[in-house]
Amino acid sequence: MAKKWRQQLTKWITNTIDLPPDVMMDLPRITMVGQLHIYIENHRGLLAFTDTELRLLLKQGQLLIKGEAFVIKTILPEEILLEGKISQVQFLNE
Repeated sequence: MAKKWRQQLTKWITNTIDLPPDVMMDLPRITMVGQLHIYIENHRGLLAFTDTELRLLLKQGQLLIKGEAFVIKTILPEEILLEGKISQVQFLNE
C-alpha cells in the first residue's frame, strides 16, 4: 500500500512541478534513430551482449534489443549507445 501511495505522490509531484517523468520516476530514456542506433539512459547494468542481442537491467524488469551487427559505441554506468540493424525492442517484466 505504501508503494502505491509513493507512486501516486511521485506522479503528482512530477506533473505539478513539470519535471520529466524519467527523472522523477527513475524510468529509462530511450532515443532511437531509425533502425541504425539506439541510445538508452538510466539503465541499471548490462546483462548480456552479442552481435544480435543486447539485454539491459532496468529498475522494473529488463530491456531486450534484437537485431544484427551490433556494436557498442559508448558505454557508461547509466548510458549506452548501440549501433547496428535494430529489428526489435522489447520490455520484459520482472
